[in-house]
Amino acid sequence: MKKTLISLCAVVAVAACVEAEMPGPQDGKALYVENCAGCHGASGLGDGLMARAMSTAPKNLTLIQVRNGDVFPRAKVMSTIDGYARSDMAGPGMPEFGALLEGDLIPFDSGDGIQTPTPRKLVALLEYIESIQAER
Repeated sequence: MKKTLISLCAVVAVAACVEAEMPGPQDGKALYVENCAGCHGASGLGDGLMARAMSTAPKNLTLIQVRNGDVFPRAKVMSTIDGYARSDMAGPGMPEFGALLEGDLIPFDSGDGIQTPTPRKLVALLEYIESIQAER
């Protein structure tokens, strides 16, 4: 009964998401430029203007997939940009992006087949970061 109730709640939550076209990389590029490029650089290489003042250089975002066995870890990346995984980060912390958490929700599948209501802007940003991954 409990499992059925949880499943039903998940279905209702996803159904409550705004039904609209899913964001693509082009939707996340402007968000990236506005929120990430200062540290991670225009190309995601970790060479933004703010990086020069940091004691530890920001990660090269184009190598996330390479660092993870040629698999882009959607759940891990989402947890980093939405703030849930920041407590275990070494070096300077990422800022909180409150505005990215606002707006309509869309269903997001981090790769486990479970649709989770997630702010559209966060999904768009993740899609852009996934699109700039280096080829091996």
